[in-house]
Amino acid sequence: MADGVPAPDPVGPAPAVRPFLVTAGRVADAGTGRAMPLETQVVATADGLGALCRLSFERHDIVAACRLPQSLAELAARLRLHLNVVRVLAEDLREAGQLAVYVPDAEATHDASVLRRLIDGLRAVPDSRGIPRNTE
Repeated sequence: MADGVPAPDPVGPAPAVRPFLVTAGRVADAGTGRAMPLETQVVATADGLGALCRLSFERHDIVAACRLPQSLAELAARLRLHLNVVRVLAEDLREAGQLAVYVPDAEATHDASVLRRLIDGLRAVPDSRGIPRNTE
């Protein structure tokens, strides 16, 4: 809040447009037979950032939000868009060279040692008092 004026919401209100209108009725797995996993990492390319002023609405918001890598799930939540809408548009942007997409290795996602390291890493993150959560 500056000078008594509240700061604008960085995300904005949820869109009122139906998801099928945004994607022209397309679904996330129509071309490949398999939708991108929600943990897929996406990041804007130099071409995407250069084309920002020419992109429309949701595509612009996706590329602008992807200056740093993030998952499709994070992106959908941040932009308040349906996950399948983000999947379809991310695929469009990837095909146009405006978004780099990194799909996780399916074998690694089923590896118990990866999950154990993830859990251990989360436990090492300190709580709000700065105390690590090292307890089972």
